[in-house]
Amino acid sequence: MKSHARNAKQPAGRGRLLTITAAVLAVVATASVWLYQRDSAAGESVSANLPAAHAGHAGPPSGQPANAGAVSALDKVFLTKVRQAGLWEMPAGRLAQTHASSESIKRAGMHLLEGHSTLDELAREDSEALNVPIPDQATAEQQGWVKQLKNARGREFDQLFVDLLRASHGKIFITIGEVRAATKNSLIRRLATQTNNTVQDHMSVLEDTGLVTDATLDDVASTIPK
Repeated sequence: MKSHARNAKQPAGRGRLLTITAAVLAVVATASVWLYQRDSAAGESVSANLPAAHAGHAGPPSGQPANAGAVSALDKVFLTKVRQAGLWEMPAGRLAQTHASSESIKRAGMHLLEGHSTLDELAREDSEALNVPIPDQATAEQQGWVKQLKNARGREFDQLFVDLLRASHGKIFITIGEVRAATKNSLIRRLATQTNNTVQDHMSVLEDTGLVTDATLDDVASTIPK
């Protein structure tokens, strides 16, 4: 009989234990929910006081170009020179693809097309931003060079192409240095840096043809201020 009484008490004890355990778990769950809601509310409050994130670099307001500093007379001349260089050198680069006999000349022509496409776009953007007008035509001399190239073929074209373009790049290279050293305007400074890199690339691919002559280099040297 005593053994039976002990066995009857055991289920009742387990029942009370389960009830207590369930109650404790309910309290823990309620506390967890409360803590989560409190932390979430705090996070939202902090986020509301932070500045909104922007994708990419925030540019200047519309109509206000990202430039600073006065534009000199030399800056304006330089902007014109960059524009006009592209207006004859891009046609020259296209002619190289059909008139040249050498693959190295065709390669140089492609560099002209790619480099001056980028520079021309930059020059036009800067012209508008700085309110500095630039021409829509190459100079009469430059147009004459394009005409000479149109009338040449094969090796004659190759040599004429290198003579004209290595000389013109060497001469503008001198101007680039003057502008980059003295300009006070950030847009012109950027353009001068980009033009410097492009012209160096073009001189290198022209020299890679093996057709640059001493006479061409002497012609460039004669234009350097003493």
